[in-house]
Order: sequence, then C-alpha cells, then structure tokens
Amino acid sequence: MSISRREFMVGCSAAIAAMAGGRLSNLVFANTATAAGTAQGTDEILVMVFLRGGCDALSLVAPFSDATYKSKRGDGLRLYEPGSFTIGSPEQAKEALEINPQNGSYSGSAKFGFHGQTGGLHELYTGGKLAVVHACGLNDDTRSHFDAMDYIERGTPGNKGTSSGWLARHLQAISPDGLIPTVAAGSAAPASLLTDNNAVALTSIDSYNLSGVWRYTANTGSGGIYKDAMLNTLEEFYGDTSLIGSTGKRTIETIRTLRAKTPPTSSVTYPGGSFGDSLKMLAQMIKLDMGLRVATVDLGGWDHHENQGVHENYGPFYNQARTLSQGLSAFYNEIAATTYASKVTIAVMSEFGRRLGKNVSGGTDHGHGGAMLLLGNNVNGGKMYGTWPGLQDLDQNQDLRITTDFRTVLGEVLVNRLGNGNLGTVFPGITEAIYKPGGATLGVTKARPDAPKVDYTSALFQSYLP
Repeated sequence: MSISRREFMVGCSAAIAAMAGGRLSNLVFANTATAAGTAQGTDEILVMVFLRGGCDALSLVAPFSDATYKSKRGDGLRLYEPGSFTIGSPEQAKEALEINPQNGSYSGSAKFGFHGQTGGLHELYTGGKLAVVHACGLNDDTRSHFDAMDYIERGTPGNKGTSSGWLARHLQAISPDGLIPTVAAGSAAPASLLTDNNAVALTSIDSYNLSGVWRYTANTGSGGIYKDAMLNTLEEFYGDTSLIGSTGKRTIETIRTLRAKTPPTSSVTYPGGSFGDSLKMLAQMIKLDMGLRVATVDLGGWDHHENQGVHENYGPFYNQARTLSQGLSAFYNEIAATTYASKVTIAVMSEFGRRLGKNVSGGTDHGHGGAMLLLGNNVNGGKMYGTWPGLQDLDQNQDLRITTDFRTVLGEVLVNRLGNGNLGTVFPGITEAIYKPGGATLGVTKARPDAPKVDYTSALFQSYLP
C-alpha cells in the first residue's frame, strides 16, 4: 500500500485528536491539585469489578437455612440446603455450596452458601483467598440504578453533583508514575474515574494506539515504517514542555514500549464473552509491567425482573453467576502464578441487591442490601464479615437491610493495601464510625507494615465537569 504526504499528515492529525483512547481529551477535565496527608501509595493494584443491574446477593450468597428466606423465595428462586436431593441428580444443582461464616467478624446464626454454579468462588473461599461482606452497600433509599451507581462511583452518597470519581481522587492523591496506571476494560471509563487524566479505556492491548491512516497498514514491513514516521512526527508536535506536550510525549513513549513488548500468553481458560476477554486483557496488562495501579471491569445483565432463572440451565441469573465465578477464578489463578500474586486485590460489588420476595413474573425487583466480595492473597479470606440483620426486620418491609457501608470495605483496601490514608479526600463525608463500625475495622484485608494513618478531613477535588 502506498501513502501520499497528504494522507500521512491527515493520519497524524487524526492521531493527535484520538491518541490513546482519549488520554489527551481528558486533560480538559484534569485537576492538578495534590492531596495533603497520608497518601504515599504502594506498588499494589486494585481491580474493581462492578456487577451492573443490581445483583441478587440472596441468590449469589444465600442464607439457605433462614425460614423467611425459604418462604419468601419459594421453590423457584431459593437455594436448597446441602443434602436436599439425591447425589448426582439434576436437582442437586439447586443446592447451595455451603460455607462456614462463623470465623470472621460476621455475627449471626444463619447458614450460607454460594450458588451452585459458582464452584470457582466457593473453592477460593474455602482456600482462604475470598471473603464475603453481606448486608453491605449504599446507605441511601434510592432504588434507581443510575442514582445508586452515581452515588457509589462518585464516592459521595446522596450527592450526584460531585464532578470527580472516587478512584480518580485516590489516584490523584498517590500520583502514580507508571506509563499506564489506570485501565478501564471496555469502550468507556466509568464515573469512578472521572477527572483521572491517565485513565484509558481498552478492549484489548492492541487498542492502545494511534488512530488514523496507519490502521490500514500492516504491523510489519512498510506499515511499521509508517507507524514509526508518525510517532516521530508526533514527537515533534509535542516538543514543548506544557502539560499537553508532556502528556503527548508520555503517550508516544507508552505506545513505543507496548510495541516492543510481546503480550503474555494466558495460562488459564477464561469464559467466553466480554467479561472473560476483559479479565484476560487486564491480566496481560499486569504482566506487561506498565505501572498499572487501578483497573475497572463491568459485568452487566443482573436486572432480573422477569424469569430470573436461578436454577434453569442458561437462565439469566444461572448464566451470569457462572460467568462471574469462572472469570474471577481464571483471573485469580493466572495472577497467582506470577510475581504479582501478592500485589493484586479484586473487589466486587453491585449498585444494590434485590427484594427478598419474588414478584409475579418470577423475578425480583430492585432492593437494598447486597454483598461485596474481596479476592486476593492479602485478603483474610474463608470468612464472612459484617453483621447479618436477618430477614425478619426488613428495609421498607421488603429488602435486606444494610449494616455495612460500602466505604467501610473500600476504605480498608485503600489504607491497608494501596497506601492511601486520605479517606476524607477519596470519600468526602466518611467518618471514623463508618470506617470502624463498632470501634474497629472489619479486618477483611491484611495490613501492610507501612499502612498510613487515616485522615478523615474532606478535601474534595473539583473539576470543570458540570
């Protein structure tokens, strides 16, 4: 393929406009303020998994022994006690995979179990790598997906006007210096990364590159020559020392570095679909050692108002639970075989749970309390945490009550593993009572020897976003 000088310059111009999935456009909203306090940061990585749609925590980790649960859910939606069916029969898949909750900070007498299609999660739990925080979530009365996600991802419950995300404020506080410190798996970054000028949205490692005419050339031969020429030209364009200039040069350096590296192969099998592809890409990015500190990935499809399909093969919940379990299990096992085994923490949450009672359409409507999962070698796993409120005293007489604020869990990860004690900056309005319910942290994560002191002073970063 031949290319004219005009086509080459047009390609360079297009590359300038769309470099690296929008890193430069994010500069318009970047905030260069630095947080004061105790945020030295670490070399550890947080992978934030968001289950969009409102995951039914009472089917994912079910209180299968609770009499109210049995009666309200009925035969179609409840998980059964182990031993309820003949071993090897198809009905045995309806039984919960029992876990022992009694050795964490959990208080209660109910028996719990994972959904039958989440054998990978059950294995990680029994192996001490995964912890459950039940009756956890956003302490706000909203049942709106959009409001709940906004409140959580901006880190300011009840306030959607906050123009930066909680993960962006965390990253601004620790000032990571890696080439690619933030990756959002997918086509767009979530609200939790609003104002993080380093965040890039990727569907694959190859998608981190220039846009323009070079996409129509081969990776080798003359195509490689054209790419090098474009990068050299762009370096001249970004020759100044301004913020835009330095960011442009940094992006070019990143592209060159990625081109020089061979993407690592995966040693495990991921589930088919975008969730498995995203986790596989994130594992590759971690192993490429590009300075990743925060990654986000979504698994949608949890809004099951009709025919929830808890037990049916390929039913909506059945299928999603299996995908979640297979994906997280594969990702953990791949990372566990690397030098990053003790540097990655995975947090899993949804915007809210579902109602206790099933509706007339065989599904469940928007609820309140949910469950968070934490996974990794620095998680005090094999345990449940928080206070189980039971199912007799319900929120609005319909929903599982929340006894643990989501910020309690994420705050502990920030302090104990990510080296950021500026909780008041990351979560404006957080108090010691939220971070230490009952006078102490939950203890769901292992604390590093250099874990910082906690500062609850709010110093909310603002941006130019409306």
